[in-house]
Amino acid sequence: MKDQILRFLAAMLDSVRDLAPIILVVAFFQLAVLQKPIPNLGELLAGTLFVVIGLTLFIRGLQMGLFPLGEALAYAFARKGSLPWLLTFAFALGFGTTVAEPALIAVAGEAAVAAAEGGVIDNDEETLESYALGLRYTVAFSVGVAILVGVLRIIRGWPIQYLIIVGYIGVIIMTMFAPPEIIGVAYDSGGVTTSTITVPLVTALGVGLASSIEGRNPMVDGFGLIAFAVLTPIIAVMAYGMLV
Repeated sequence: MKDQILRFLAAMLDSVRDLAPIILVVAFFQLAVLQKPIPNLGELLAGTLFVVIGLTLFIRGLQMGLFPLGEALAYAFARKGSLPWLLTFAFALGFGTTVAEPALIAVAGEAAVAAAEGGVIDNDEETLESYALGLRYTVAFSVGVAILVGVLRIIRGWPIQYLIIVGYIGVIIMTMFAPPEIIGVAYDSGGVTTSTITVPLVTALGVGLASSIEGRNPMVDGFGLIAFAVLTPIIAVMAYGMLV
């Protein structure tokens, strides 16, 4: 019990070190540049403490749960030797984790409100919810396809650079034809997909799969799935904007 408490305190100290640069930057500009006292100092200190505790628990949870789970599933599917099931799992993992991303939910909601204010869609609750939900499912579907392609790349040993180059050529072409109102949302959608839920599971899947396939290097072949998860939503959301 004592050892567990000491490990937790050590992890909290690591979280404090990680957050220290942010705290110092904010404090410097508030006190030295703006020369104003920090408002609600007590609440800010309490909030910072909660952030440190939450970050510590989150990282510990990743180490105990999500990373081992992703690697174990990758090993199990590789041993099973069924490519269709592995690809189905990859798509379902990408789709499911992305739909649940809090950042994507927030961005989709804001995009719906902005579209209504810009006159792109009707400004009523049903239309706003439908637009936001459609945007979320579009991004989630594209991430599912991206993880599927990334897993297939690991299995086949395809060079990642060529796939990325082709993908960004597609992004440039789509940008030329997409409505201006959707381009910024599309580019931001690529970023919000790689958040707290998607990244740990997808990274663990890639590393675990590369480790379980003979001739694959986990460092060379195991990473790169997140790059596809960032790329494909940009194309998909611009296509969604062109259709909707």
